Amino acid sequence: MTIRLGRVQLRIMQALWERRQATAREITDALNEQEAIAHSTVQTLLRGLELKEAVGHRVEGRTFVFYPLVREERVTRSATRDLLDRVFDGSVTNLVSYLLNHEKISADELAEIRRLINDQPRKSS
Repeated sequence: MTIRLGRVQLRIMQALWERRQATAREITDALNEQEAIAHSTVQTLLRGLELKEAVGHRVEGRTFVFYPLVREERVTRSATRDLLDRVFDGSVTNLVSYLLNHEKISADELAEIRRLINDQPRKSS
């Protein structure tokens, strides 16, 4: 099943993956370190994430404590596959070509990309 997350939903998930569990207030505070977001928006997005079965919660007193139900790897794989299919017709070559031709890539990043390519196991034809 594909899990589609908006930008702020993904940031909420990243906060939960990092902390393993958090209250809505703790998530709001974490997100506000990068850019301002209303607590009510975080609460609304958390409800949406629960509907998508990406997040669960338990009640401690009068406070909901949220925790991730999906692993980061699954969301990353799903988002990457979605991007490849929708934007690049499923072609990794098209994606890499686009990045190389349209994004600023440092010499260090290029060296790391070359290393990753060279370390790929060779498949026999």
